[in-house]
Amino acid sequence: MGISRKTISRIGTLAAAGAMLALLAGPAAVSADMGSSVQRRVLTVSGQGEVRGAPNQAMLSAGVVTTARTAASALAGNSKAMNEVFATLKRAGIADKDMQTSNFSVQPQYATDRNGNTLRDITGYQVSNTVNVRVDDLSKVGPTLDALVSSGANSIGDIAFTIRDPKPLMAQARAAAVADAVARAQTLARAAGVTLGPITSINESGTSEPRPMYRMAAMADVASAPTPIAAGEQSVTAGVSITWAIH
Repeated sequence: MGISRKTISRIGTLAAAGAMLALLAGPAAVSADMGSSVQRRVLTVSGQGEVRGAPNQAMLSAGVVTTARTAASALAGNSKAMNEVFATLKRAGIADKDMQTSNFSVQPQYATDRNGNTLRDITGYQVSNTVNVRVDDLSKVGPTLDALVSSGANSIGDIAFTIRDPKPLMAQARAAAVADAVARAQTLARAAGVTLGPITSINESGTSEPRPMYRMAAMADVASAPTPIAAGEQSVTAGVSITWAIH
């Protein structure tokens, strides 16, 4: 069956209308694309801030290592000595919440031949018991170490100094980082002959809270002067990246 002239005329009319709509819509779409391709002029600058503070907290470890022919004897001797260690810590003002057992072990001891090779014969047992101690008053660290050694502690670990609450120092470091970024941006803007507009974004990066600083703790000599302790300083750092619109 053929297509009538009336149908062909209707198709032609619809095609012409579609072409006209395409011509009308084309310039607007192109204009929108061109507008979205315009890039904003911005300046992004990073800033760093550092604040130093004195540690006000110390972590130390102390313990007792005992050996005996039998495991029971080694354990009994170790328990007696450790009880005195805990009593000494309490007399020094250390609260129960600031003491925590970190290591306890019972190990057989084996004989060795003249060449240093380990044999299968058990010669005794070694019991090791260690406690971690938090000291909030640094003036008590030296006397506490001396008291521990006097009470029978024969295993003293390193001392770690840290800042109990680093948040105030971190706030200062962040403020210093922002001030550093602003100063850099102003210098760059003047050199480039542009003007800083409003801030469009601020991102924080590279923050670093104080890490424990370790100091070797020497075995104290009860007949000598109190053990000297130097805590030093710790740093808190912060970094920011700030973006300004420029014109």
